[in-house]
Amino acid sequence: MTLNKDLIRNVAIIAHVDHGKTTLVDGLLKQSHTFRDNQAEMNQTLIMDSMDQEHERGITITAKQTCVYYNGYKINIIDTPGHADFSGEVERTLNMADGVLLIVDAQEGPMPQTKFVLQKALDLKLRPVVIINKIDKPAARIEEVKDEIESLFLELATDESQLNYPIYYAIAREGKAGKTTELDDNLNVIFEAIINDIPAPSVDENAEGAQLLVAALAADNYLGKYCIGKIFRGKLKKGQTVKILRGDVVKNAKIENLFIYKGLGKEEVPEAIAGDIVALTGVSEANIGDTIATGDKPEALPTIELEPPTLSIYIGPNTSPLKGREGEFTTSRQIAERLERELETNIALKIEPDGLGYKVSGRGELHLSVLIETMRREGYELEAGRPEVVYREIDGKKCEPIESLTVEVSPEFVGAVSQELGIRKAELKSQELTSTGATRFVYEISTAALIGLRNNLLTATKGTVIMSSIPCGYRPIEGKYKPERNGALVAFEDGVSTSYALDAAQARGILYIPPQVPVYQGMIVGLSNKKDDIDINICKEKQLTNMRTHASDGAIQLTPYTQLSLEQCLDFLLDDELLEVTPKSLRLRKRQLDPIKRKRENRTY
Repeated sequence: MTLNKDLIRNVAIIAHVDHGKTTLVDGLLKQSHTFRDNQAEMNQTLIMDSMDQEHERGITITAKQTCVYYNGYKINIIDTPGHADFSGEVERTLNMADGVLLIVDAQEGPMPQTKFVLQKALDLKLRPVVIINKIDKPAARIEEVKDEIESLFLELATDESQLNYPIYYAIAREGKAGKTTELDDNLNVIFEAIINDIPAPSVDENAEGAQLLVAALAADNYLGKYCIGKIFRGKLKKGQTVKILRGDVVKNAKIENLFIYKGLGKEEVPEAIAGDIVALTGVSEANIGDTIATGDKPEALPTIELEPPTLSIYIGPNTSPLKGREGEFTTSRQIAERLERELETNIALKIEPDGLGYKVSGRGELHLSVLIETMRREGYELEAGRPEVVYREIDGKKCEPIESLTVEVSPEFVGAVSQELGIRKAELKSQELTSTGATRFVYEISTAALIGLRNNLLTATKGTVIMSSIPCGYRPIEGKYKPERNGALVAFEDGVSTSYALDAAQARGILYIPPQVPVYQGMIVGLSNKKDDIDINICKEKQLTNMRTHASDGAIQLTPYTQLSLEQCLDFLLDDELLEVTPKSLRLRKRQLDPIKRKRENRTY
């Protein structure tokens, strides 16, 4: 059968984090017979989450493309992240879609990221289809959620036609969906909705000059760099000479290979038509936002507009006494090359030189920590500073980013949450009781005060808090937020930690290291019980005599040490401290390692 644009549907799946986007894509892939019955994917979940960190964290970090066929229609599906930190992925990939499936949890209803991604979709005039998912939850409140969705559309719609959206119901985990809450035992209703409710691409197949907007990049060791995007006009052919347009810059290139998507893989084709999503090789100089065009008068498409970064962090080569022992890539040049490669695909990042290292700006703590963790796993050794807010000058005033924060917590922890947010000068906007008996707060809070909040609230609520935030503008700085924290326990000599010394040190605070690990002067080994830093010797050995022997060490009972995650380490840092990151270790340290020089300098941070 010859494919034409009327048989193509390009749909993005958008939602708040954990509302079921990737699970729904799993069902669409399996029920469209994309895999054979005996293929391993038929027994997998979260098939589209290919990164190790995506499986470990249980979130989608990068947008993915796949394709399924249903009743002769080709459906290109774009699975997008739900976290606001990765909203750059959403912004660049929505350009390839003609409609969106908006997934909403039947219990939680529209959440902050639901509003953010829907706003982006409606601004691009994409046709929405609403799917209320997880209707089997005991606390599902379907009618209330429908009213909340209606209010959200009334607030965000840019024209009246966007208020006419169809609603479907699903339990994506079980592969069931329906037009009413009486569900069919399959997802056929969703397939039909994509075909009937989402329009075919509005493109010109027969135009002389082709146009493709590069929305994503990929690479492999066999063919090198792939440029991925939707053809907005004309046709592209294998072996065709094209021009890469970036502003006023024009570069010539030749399409070496042309692929369309099929399931989780790609299929090489001689020609692709307008409206389809394709991957090209041979155009390695193209970057995200560039236009690939043909014809005598090639024209560039509008570039992808992105929200500006809100947080920055210093990343540089490791300068600790233990540098070079655990990592494969340790120099400033190697780190710079890796960050430059990251810029090609992670377009929401910005990188500037900063002393020995670089100032890396992104959308939030998670955005930046995922980058650091990725580099760490690739064998890089580096040091990172405390996350800092990126300020903007608006009407001659220095302004800081603010965010809308939603916190859901059990009644017994309401006091702890209110106290923590009060300290951080958050402004309460609304408070309501949910159908599950939890209390939902909505605050406005500066991005600076948001740093470290998640870990504090998780501790205060015994890990039960649900929180999410999205940027909601800028305001003049009213007074810089200064984090409050007790002092650090700082090692004042090089060596190996001993049980004997740690036993004495644990009375001074909370320890972050176990016995028998290498330490160095200026390394932070714990959190003090007092406000000031304390220099301690944790390498001290027991003096052996006839009366005091190694055998009596068995009496030492150490409290289990606290092992901090990467995000907790970044939250811990003050301005005079750094985090040493290697493939094997995370070590907190002072910028100035020498205790005498540190006191003499008495810097004001």
